[in-house]
Amino acid sequence: MKKEPQEINTPILVPGPGAGGPGAHFAKPKEKAKDSRETLKKLWAYLKADTLGILLVLCIVLITTALNIAGPYLMKYAIDHYITTGINLSGLARILLAMVVIYSFAALFTFVQQWIMIAVSQKAIKALRRDIFHKFQTLTIHFFDTRSAGELMSRVTNDIDNISNTVSNSFLEIVSAVLTIGAVAVVMLAINWQLALICICVIPLVIILTKRVGHHTRKGFRDKQKHLGDLNGIIEESISGQRVVKAFTKESELLRDFSKKNVLLKNASNKANISSGLMGPLMNMMNNLNYGITTFAGSVLAIHGLVSVGTIAAFLNYTKQFSRPLNQIAQLYTTIQSALAGAERVFAILEEEPEFEDDENSLSLKDLKGEVVFQDLHFGYLSDVPIIKGIEIHAQPGQTIALVGPTGAGKTTMINLLARFYDFHKGSITIDGLDIRSIKKRDLRSKLGIVLQETFLFSDTVKENIRYGRLDATDEEIITASKLANAHQFIHRMPQGYDTLVSEDGANLSQGQKQLIAIARAILSEPSILVLDEATSSVDTRTEIQIQKGMLRLMEGRTSFVIAHRLSTIKNADQILVMDGGRIVERGSHKELMSAQGFYYKLYHSQFGSQAMTG
Repeated sequence: MKKEPQEINTPILVPGPGAGGPGAHFAKPKEKAKDSRETLKKLWAYLKADTLGILLVLCIVLITTALNIAGPYLMKYAIDHYITTGINLSGLARILLAMVVIYSFAALFTFVQQWIMIAVSQKAIKALRRDIFHKFQTLTIHFFDTRSAGELMSRVTNDIDNISNTVSNSFLEIVSAVLTIGAVAVVMLAINWQLALICICVIPLVIILTKRVGHHTRKGFRDKQKHLGDLNGIIEESISGQRVVKAFTKESELLRDFSKKNVLLKNASNKANISSGLMGPLMNMMNNLNYGITTFAGSVLAIHGLVSVGTIAAFLNYTKQFSRPLNQIAQLYTTIQSALAGAERVFAILEEEPEFEDDENSLSLKDLKGEVVFQDLHFGYLSDVPIIKGIEIHAQPGQTIALVGPTGAGKTTMINLLARFYDFHKGSITIDGLDIRSIKKRDLRSKLGIVLQETFLFSDTVKENIRYGRLDATDEEIITASKLANAHQFIHRMPQGYDTLVSEDGANLSQGQKQLIAIARAILSEPSILVLDEATSSVDTRTEIQIQKGMLRLMEGRTSFVIAHRLSTIKNADQILVMDGGRIVERGSHKELMSAQGFYYKLYHSQFGSQAMTG
């Protein structure tokens, strides 16, 4: 079971029932379909940012369409004037040369329009990726607490790639297809309206078939994307949690879960692909039917002398040109359904409520004394499930406040509220008499030095991971901070020292080494208020003693909040607050609480047994 979330901006899975922390009270969010028209409008907003490119593409498409339509008309002219009335080789040669030039330019312009459209679409997709990544930086901790990293990664990678491929190819094809259908229809009506109406009557049938098949296809692709996100979540968990999987020999259970999700994805993919696969055969059938009807009708009209042979030849060619874009639109409709399903999921993130914004009158923090007061504080991750119930704390500047108690008592939640990762429902938290809700959140968090139990390191050098605490720090300051955190010795012994690359999430470091680097990072940030959430829980006793010495130097003159399960580490705290069930049940110094022989006494005794009694 997962504990309360311990790391800033780190997506975690929703814990099961009974676990502590914010994620414990939320179910996984359900996918909701958005209006396809609205989704298209949002995609168009990104595309039209490059208006000049779009207009240029449209102009070239018009030219290409006109060139393609001119070819069959020249063929009609050649048959009627240079073949049926008597063979005229020179005239045929001129027509042939003109057709070669026309079709060559049509091919050239087709390449140019594709090249421009790819540039336009990739520019739009780049902006979309930028916006969604920027959105991630503005979302609340609650958003990440209730979603898996794999599912979010699926939206940013698979869904956006799907949109990118569709926009790059399908947009241009649809525009070209629509223009071609319109232009061909006009030309056919001008040549012979009877044959033209016979060709055009197929459009309503195509629209009906496309809508019926497209409805099922869109639902299938939406389900496919959802199951793909779930499967990616399992894969991401299995890779990042491989040690836990092997330690508890849960490979078979993991494989079983993966197989279930994989089957769901396979079934959804089958349904989506079968639905989309129907469109091709149906359109071919309609095209062949239309071609046969046009041939028959043209032959009848020709027998009665109402049309020429050239007209029939041109119409048969135009029938193909008319049917081809209809077929394209029908096929693209299914492709677009897949892209829209992904776009809905992407825009769902962009539409999420961002973290609170600072008010216009928000205050900046400069020098802090460090007086922190929690007054009648109430909070619950759900309004009807209280987690914090009437907490009262008064930390004088420079004091060390220790929070102890069983798992799920609300200790880490207190830190989340102090850093404004969540906003409390009732009461107040003040720093130097200022309500934290009136302080700019960037200033507030920059004054907090937070060392968490679950340490997160970036895939960069050890030096840059420490420098993350203060980006303008010099190498000498980084080394000084590392020495205070007792990390310098093991870093110095690494192959490239401070330039050693940390693998993903610090997999090439021990848990203790990762925590020492995190402590050095916090020291470098020179915080006014320290928050240590089980900061020494994963180091051996000898290292813990050395870290404590560095921490004592760091904590001098700074208000510190220490969450500890090792009660031996907080014996010298100015105040020890014992929490249980979201309330403070005891408070006082170590000596006072041991003398009272209450809840703290029992906790201490459970850890040290007879040593606590003799102590």
